[in-house]
Amino acid sequence: MNETGGLRTLKKERTRQAIADAAISLFLAKGFDQVSVAEIAARAEVSKPTLFRYFATKEELVLHRIADHQGEAGRVVRDRPAGMSPLESLERHYLDRLAEHDPVTGLCDHPQVLAFHRLIYETPSLSSHLLDYIAADTEALTEALAETLPGPSELTAGLLAAQFVTVRQVLGRTNWARLAGGQALDEAHRQAVADAGTAFALLRTGAARHGY
Repeated sequence: MNETGGLRTLKKERTRQAIADAAISLFLAKGFDQVSVAEIAARAEVSKPTLFRYFATKEELVLHRIADHQGEAGRVVRDRPAGMSPLESLERHYLDRLAEHDPVTGLCDHPQVLAFHRLIYETPSLSSHLLDYIAADTEALTEALAETLPGPSELTAGLLAAQFVTVRQVLGRTNWARLAGGQALDEAHRQAVADAGTAFALLRTGAARHGY
């Protein structure tokens, strides 16, 4: 990429980030349904057509923040060390994310992160659109599991993937709810690790029958 192209790309990314930051700030202050696209565009100092070139819907202005994690479970399975089972790699990855208080696990007590999760969980249109991300994650993990062992059917891989993705969502919301309710981070972390142990033990019971 030439220098001009690089600068153009950087400018586009800065514009995209500015629009998203303006939107999140307004949503957290006023509520998702109370903020118009025109208001976001004005705050970001762009036109409405420019905003829609970067984000097709209002929901994308929020959910793009989790887009980097889309397909992550499938990548973890594909990149796991030799000799490690898919489920073991997913469990280790999840526990690592808990230890780092990664917002995606719900175990992050930063006020803006707590407010961001509340925004998603308590806004019906955002919760609905989140299902699209969950479906894409499930599909990516299904493909990775199907590639791992030749024996199990695609249906089996899909069922196992759906179970893991659902469990991860339940754990994440539980972690967030504890912190949002005022529980201290250290105590919430201890309980999150214990919950993960219970969840993966249940997953392992079914997965072991199929070599995962």
